[in-house]
Amino acid sequence: MESSSFRDCEAWRAEGLPLSTSSNEACKLYDAILTQYVTWRNIGSVGGLEGCFSAIKAADPNFVMGHVMSTGMELMGTASSPRLNQRLASAVKKTVELATCQNITQREKLHVKAMELFSLGNFPKACDVWEEILVDHPTDFLALKFAHDGYFYMGAKIQMRDSVARVLPHWKPHFPLSSYLKGLYSFGLMETRFYDQAEKVAMEGLALVPDDAWSVHSVAHVYEMKAEADKGLKFMESREKDWRVSDMLASHNYWHWALYFIEKGQYEAALQIFDSEIFKRCKATGSMLDVVDSSSLLSRLEMEGVCVKDRWREMLQVTLPHTDDHVTLFNDLHFLMASLGAKETGASQRLLEGLQELAKTPGDNYQHELAGPVGVPVCQALMEYQGGNYGQAVELMYPVRYRMVEMGGSDAQRDVFNQLLIHAALKSDDKHHQRLGRCLLVEREALRPNSPLTDRLMRRAMALHS
Repeated sequence: MESSSFRDCEAWRAEGLPLSTSSNEACKLYDAILTQYVTWRNIGSVGGLEGCFSAIKAADPNFVMGHVMSTGMELMGTASSPRLNQRLASAVKKTVELATCQNITQREKLHVKAMELFSLGNFPKACDVWEEILVDHPTDFLALKFAHDGYFYMGAKIQMRDSVARVLPHWKPHFPLSSYLKGLYSFGLMETRFYDQAEKVAMEGLALVPDDAWSVHSVAHVYEMKAEADKGLKFMESREKDWRVSDMLASHNYWHWALYFIEKGQYEAALQIFDSEIFKRCKATGSMLDVVDSSSLLSRLEMEGVCVKDRWREMLQVTLPHTDDHVTLFNDLHFLMASLGAKETGASQRLLEGLQELAKTPGDNYQHELAGPVGVPVCQALMEYQGGNYGQAVELMYPVRYRMVEMGGSDAQRDVFNQLLIHAALKSDDKHHQRLGRCLLVEREALRPNSPLTDRLMRRAMALHS
């Protein structure tokens, strides 16, 4: 492999992040994997992530951090549950066993502990352990990125922002990957609604690395949250050749592009992006981010009155194998959108019942604990909405609307549920619900003034009133 630019044993030691292996090749592969994880891109010259995962095991089969990284990243992808996937459960177990019978550093021991906690669904405790690492090793990018993703899955926006803020001063411009901290920090600022600062920090990141797709994505969020669709369209288009090379994030950035078109009521343009970029990638990768985005986009289009034809049936082929996973509630809800959209009652029912079952004995699993009070009612609300029982959908969803953030995702992603609640309220026969719908639209207008989508819904609400 072309590994000259990646760090060997000595380089990691010099940075105060020694790795317990004598294999320079393993150390360089560790760096190559980290680089691909941070930049959201498979690097062909090193065989992409999959090639590196195989190569690192061959370079040193007992390299604990190699296992932490490959197994940890698979867990982070949330596409497979160690509860059901024996191979993944064994990989976690093997990593723990390797760590106990070797003389490894305290930092590496904590990494193993965090990964094991995450595999059990104990996201909060896993994040605590990654933070423990960062107190002593603020330049450990793997701990930082794992924590960032972990917080994202819990909707822990403030923690996501502050986790990066705490380590920033320790990073010097010449450190490998240091510019990518800008995008991570910007995203936390954006989710906590410091939009101007978020945009400024992301643009600083892009001035350093124009193809930093995560910084692009953060700016895309800012324009989405401010309903500045024209600015967003111009920005995404002008930088498309830079960000589309990040193959792991390209689909998600196209999704943001399509959202601007929906905001403007240009549904055909949004559908075209769905067909030519988003769903094509979703089918090829099966990545949960791509799956969630595809379901979400079709749902939004349907709420706007667009006929999405047989796209739900195709979507169902991708989501159906994940019906029993229940790794995150956020994923579950988007699988449910697909089975409801495809009128696949059996799959919808099975998903709901599986979740209800897990909610009875959640143990330390964060998502299963949240299933009872939040996940199940929102699933039921989606089912009632699909069945035309709009009043019932409102009754289920409205009481938990301020807890939905705990299911994870970003403000932009969760907006599909805000929209659903508004549509349900306006479609309900109950006059009180209709008034509630108008109240929610006034609230929406206050948060993002001049939104064409809000204006369209407001006109519908007023027509009801007259």
